[in-house]
Amino acid sequence: MRKTIRIGTRSSALALWQANWVKDQLEQRWPGLTVELMPVQTSGDKIQNIALSRIGGKGLFVKEIEEALLAGTVDLAVHSVKDVPADLPAGLTLSVIPRREDHRDVLITRNGETLDELPDGTRLGTSSLRRQALVLHLRPGLRIEMLRGNVDTRLRKQREGVVDATILAAAGLARLGLMPEHSHVLDDQIFLPAIGQGALGIETRGEPEVEELLQPLHHVETALAVTAERAFLRRTGGSCRTPLAAKGTVHNASITLSALIASPDGQRVIRGQEAGASETAEQIGMRLAERLLVQGGREILEHLAQEE
Repeated sequence: MRKTIRIGTRSSALALWQANWVKDQLEQRWPGLTVELMPVQTSGDKIQNIALSRIGGKGLFVKEIEEALLAGTVDLAVHSVKDVPADLPAGLTLSVIPRREDHRDVLITRNGETLDELPDGTRLGTSSLRRQALVLHLRPGLRIEMLRGNVDTRLRKQREGVVDATILAAAGLARLGLMPEHSHVLDDQIFLPAIGQGALGIETRGEPEVEELLQPLHHVETALAVTAERAFLRRTGGSCRTPLAAKGTVHNASITLSALIASPDGQRVIRGQEAGASETAEQIGMRLAERLLVQGGREILEHLAQEE
């Protein structure tokens, strides 16, 4: 068994927290193993003044790390699953999914207002088309402002008045211990989360000795839910350029997947749900995607493609 493992990670505070969590878990389980972090600055981190939907999508947060993994510079990569495109480069696999953190979104306002209580004209900052679409669907009178940056940066911009409110992932806030006082966790039945939100994905080259080290971190129920969500993403051909959402829930031997396809202006939100045996997680995601595409999702996605 190898003595040293190198982890590729983004250099943001949240990404380093996640990579350090994996490092600690490995070192606790395998005495004598040395785990090193290898921070990589990705294109998504370098370009902060342009919406992700205009510069290539969330794949920009993993591209350079995957290149390091393929080159052998690192032995594994730790990602937020929601940043990982549906299709991985040849030779790489998302082999381990640890237990999921809270998958919901959190609204942060100046004075503790809920989404319903915010006055029309309130500037809500987000760079997520999914969050934009759902906010405008529920509150068309609000103003969406493009807000990029890591968790700290977006919280600071909200405090400084660049925007009046923002929405962030509960998982990131919890992991960093940064849950602000005026926070409201949004109902995940209405405000469906991003695909893979709250889950970590460990990407490898599939080397047996690395897989053996990582397997104790794998959480089967989370992996099944993420499999259904990512199958939905893959079948729709979606990316962060398309307002998609999906949430898988595993109970006993069954899985339920809720998902939506929306127009960026929030005027059309097509929702659906599919359930079945947990071992058919991939098929559940594919079936639900097919159904929502037929019900109008394909029209939304084709219209977005024409605008690119």
